[in-house]
Amino acid sequence: MSLESGYRRTVGLFDATMLIAGSMIGSGVFIVAADMIKDGHSGPFLLLAWALTGVLTIFAALSYGELAGIYPHAGGQYTYLREIYGPLTGFLYGWTFFAVIECGTIAAVAVGFGKYLGTFIPWVSESNWLLPALHVPAIPITQTIVLGPYNLGLTSARLSGIAIVLLLSFVNRFGVKLGSRIQNVFTIAKIGSLLALVLAGIFLKPSVPADPAPFVPSATEALTSLPFLIALLVTQTNSLFSADAWNSITFIAGEVKEPRRTIPLSLLIGTGLVCSLYFLANFGYLRVLGPNAIAAAPNGRVGSAAVQAIFGTVGGKVMAGAILVSMFGCVNGLVLAGARVYHTMAGDGVFIAKAGGLNQHGVPGFSLAIQAVWTCLLTMSGSYGQLLDYVVFAALLFYVLTVLGVIILRVRQPDLERPVKVFAYPLLPALYLAGALAIMAALLIYKPAFTWPGLVIVASGVPIYYLSKR
Repeated sequence: MSLESGYRRTVGLFDATMLIAGSMIGSGVFIVAADMIKDGHSGPFLLLAWALTGVLTIFAALSYGELAGIYPHAGGQYTYLREIYGPLTGFLYGWTFFAVIECGTIAAVAVGFGKYLGTFIPWVSESNWLLPALHVPAIPITQTIVLGPYNLGLTSARLSGIAIVLLLSFVNRFGVKLGSRIQNVFTIAKIGSLLALVLAGIFLKPSVPADPAPFVPSATEALTSLPFLIALLVTQTNSLFSADAWNSITFIAGEVKEPRRTIPLSLLIGTGLVCSLYFLANFGYLRVLGPNAIAAAPNGRVGSAAVQAIFGTVGGKVMAGAILVSMFGCVNGLVLAGARVYHTMAGDGVFIAKAGGLNQHGVPGFSLAIQAVWTCLLTMSGSYGQLLDYVVFAALLFYVLTVLGVIILRVRQPDLERPVKVFAYPLLPALYLAGALAIMAALLIYKPAFTWPGLVIVASGVPIYYLSKR
């Protein structure tokens, strides 16, 4: 019996598109503009950065569409890398995916949910410690790379995050159809909220006219300012990964109806829709707030500041509620999709054997459970934010390897059946590779704290792989 024989193909085009959009839209688009303005100072810089993000994301999604047609199996990117480069490369991606990328992202979004929940329930706060905190001071590794500081323990905000992770992990045990329905409801709600934010930002006037003048950094910040092009590449750590998780549909390919058609089409529609809304939302931020007010938004909550500038205090509360809906849906999409990767790895003999089984509802219940446990531990560690910073470079590396795989397969196996071919081959994959490699080079030089630790996390998977094979 094949590994996928227990899966039930119930996910159609609409469900697949909603999973992509719902996994992409979390809290990033409402927050990261503040740091991006601090990187590049001006409105045109902000819009150009988001345009670059949109182009790269769509180019990558189109390339993945070709691979999804060739390998319409559960596991997605893990499967592509394993088939193109061999089992070790596939495992290194799967190891990094479990250790940090997926579980760390779920933890970060879940605790973000707790922080925004504090807008309505003051008891829920990252400063409200339910157990004594264990403070670990910063540990310098080199002059530019520092581990920590960490505050280990349980706060009420982290408890709220753990609660929604456990809830959604439990609900998704009852079949992909139920998980997809939850995803559809919350994704429609948050697309509607984001669209309302876009329309308000473009067509309504704020109570105080926005100042279009560029952001002027302080004397200390000015010393660390980067040239325009370098800043444009480095700031992609904010925008490019706010638009991440679009590949989530490939992980559940074994449960998708007509996967060779549905997955490529949903990748194009989902990424195109979300990236367009992201660009328009930031255009609205500039029109309502201006660069300086964006940079000064409290706790980086640019979305809330923009709505409050138009509708007052009540608008800020409404925006906080919309972001809660957005993050809840985002966590559901990530929880649903991630477990399928561990199930596929277990089938290859490189993950806990029990993760290779499906429950009576046709879903990898044990994989959902172990993902939830590790996510909750990351949540209580307080280190997930720094772990995500570390893995940005490594995650981008795996995207580059996957898109490069499209070209490798065209050369190595030109007669391979390709139900969908990437548009304008080889131009689109080549342009993505050029842009992604430029970002990686800039990060290596100017943000070493974002690069070398991530590569260490990836490399640590090598001995684990050989031990698992033994």
